[in-house]
Amino acid sequence: MKIAVASGKGGTGKTTIALNLALCLADKARLAHKARLADTLHPVTYVDCDVEEPNGHIFLKPKIEITETDSVPVPKVDEAACTACGECSRICQFSAIVCLGSAAMTFPELCKGCGGCFMVCHDGALTEAKRAVGKIEKGSSGPLGFLHGKLRVGEAMSPPLIRRLKAEIPTIPASTTIPKEGIVILDAPPGTSCPVVETVRDADFVLLVTEPTPFGLNDLELAVAMVRLLRVPFAVGVNRAGSGDDRVERYCRKEDIPILFELDDDRRISTAYSRGELLISALPEYRGLFDRLGSRILEMVS
Repeated sequence: MKIAVASGKGGTGKTTIALNLALCLADKARLAHKARLADTLHPVTYVDCDVEEPNGHIFLKPKIEITETDSVPVPKVDEAACTACGECSRICQFSAIVCLGSAAMTFPELCKGCGGCFMVCHDGALTEAKRAVGKIEKGSSGPLGFLHGKLRVGEAMSPPLIRRLKAEIPTIPASTTIPKEGIVILDAPPGTSCPVVETVRDADFVLLVTEPTPFGLNDLELAVAMVRLLRVPFAVGVNRAGSGDDRVERYCRKEDIPILFELDDDRRISTAYSRGELLISALPEYRGLFDRLGSRILEMVS
């Protein structure tokens, strides 16, 4: 079961919600295991898909067990074999390979790794090379599995790394402490662009985190349009409740969107966050809210 936590904009508390939700679910799974309730055991993995600036590790402080470099296939031209037919240049919509004079020239940084140029080259002039786009780190934090990606500095495209990151979830080696199956919490990048779409498109459920402000409502509407287009079940959570107005509540009521939780506008939460402390550890009275949130999501998905 993949549960994505997303938002139409940055700064809404998305990572705070994702981390604490994941830990509460993981603690429940651990208690169920101790009680020998195998049918209620749900191993939990937190996956930070915000590969441009991941920060979940700051709070979880995971033990990293595996580090891998991720790369995309890019074409390499054999000038002696190239006849400058131009087919590769015509199929590439991103000008990553162009025909100049008597041979093709490549621009690896523009390549999306689709492989179209290899399919149309009938002269055998193209071979596959690798271009590193970032790295993937796997590990664990207590009862919680941990997985995140770090995009290479200067890299323009994050979806290929996010795609690889998600592909690693079911193929984790048995020698690590990361659960192979169960509940996966996907901490999505902010916004509604390609990295977010890549993160949430095959999720079983999306929790959209917003705030009760005009900007929060505007970006929530964009996020709702995105998940509806992807046809993924979703609901809304409101952070800093009580700090603004009721326009988000009125919008959700009008659109028949369930609001699963409201997190108070509590200065202590911001203080704990600024210190790199997990909310349910710094303020245990909020654990019940995340326990109820997890239960409600599981009820809606099952």
